[in-house]
Amino acid sequence: MRRGMSGCHSVGSTFRISDADAFTLIELMVVILVIAILVGISVPVWIHSVRASADKTRLANMKAVTAALNLYCYNTEHFPDNVDNDYSGWDGDADGDFIRDLKATGYVEHIIADPTGLHTVTPTGNYHYYKYPAGSYGANPAKGAFYVVGIRDLESCTGAHPDSPGWNPGGGGQRDWQTEFEWVAGAFEVEQGP
Repeated sequence: MRRGMSGCHSVGSTFRISDADAFTLIELMVVILVIAILVGISVPVWIHSVRASADKTRLANMKAVTAALNLYCYNTEHFPDNVDNDYSGWDGDADGDFIRDLKATGYVEHIIADPTGLHTVTPTGNYHYYKYPAGSYGANPAKGAFYVVGIRDLESCTGAHPDSPGWNPGGGGQRDWQTEFEWVAGAFEVEQGP
């Protein structure tokens, strides 16, 4: 017998492991069970962290969009028009052309789009923008036109996100967009102008 090969016996050019040094079926099953438990615990945690990360990106995108919209209105005295009209007049992000005026005029560096390309809520994407004329939904016409921008679906929560500013233009509460989006914001043109 060679040194370091205890339990192995040379038979020609092959080695055999003695029964005393082999793993039993029960030992192998226990190891497989422990690995399965570790995978079962870690995969859902990993999936949740991926979803939460995508939602953080979505929220950061919307905050950048609302800031850009308000600055655009401050400088031009109006919000960008609905020029894309992907979804019943709403501008969506699915075509890579979300609120193109913000990109064309330099208010955002690149077209804003959902980080995962999520198109499960509508075929037009997950982000939506609409500019309503003054007085829509009972709003005070003296405040001018207003926009609504929102995220239809956040992956890490259901219902209104706690950071959502919400939007209801007043006028008797004829429409509350928070019931249609998980994160939504809006503003009147007159409040943003010089």
